[in-house]
Amino acid sequence: MTAESQLAIALLSVAFLSGCSDTTPANQAVEAEVPEYFLLRPETERAFGYSHAVKIGDDIKISGAVSMDDAGTPTAVGDLEQQMKNAYSDLDKVLQHYGYTFDDVVAENIFTTDMARFLEVSSYRNSIYTKQFPTGSWLEVKGLALPGLMIEIELEAHRSR
Repeated sequence: MTAESQLAIALLSVAFLSGCSDTTPANQAVEAEVPEYFLLRPETERAFGYSHAVKIGDDIKISGAVSMDDAGTPTAVGDLEQQMKNAYSDLDKVLQHYGYTFDDVVAENIFTTDMARFLEVSSYRNSIYTKQFPTGSWLEVKGLALPGLMIEIELEAHRSR
């Protein structure tokens, strides 16, 4: 091995090792990553066994929103477009709780029992995402959690410090 090769390996090793050190105190890093849970409909969510959202650091994960009332009963049964609007309304409430907007959404996954109908009304999303669209997937499924539900939308949001 030449002297130049040895020098290059030594410099890469120093660069790698110097990048591995963490100067943040351990207790500070733990505090910044304490999960902050949010229940939109506390009684319903406890009964079904889930939290509507959790924020860790600058990231929020929001469980799938569906069209339901506070008692957990599906609303707008048979009307996918209205169910979609109701789901986005709930998602907006969750985002606002944390001080976020749809501009902060980086991923959106949509589950629907009727993809053809969803594609007919999906342009409504243009009024939700006015700056850019998030990444995500649209999936047609056989069924959702409760009879009558036609669409479920889950989100992930991020805001840089």
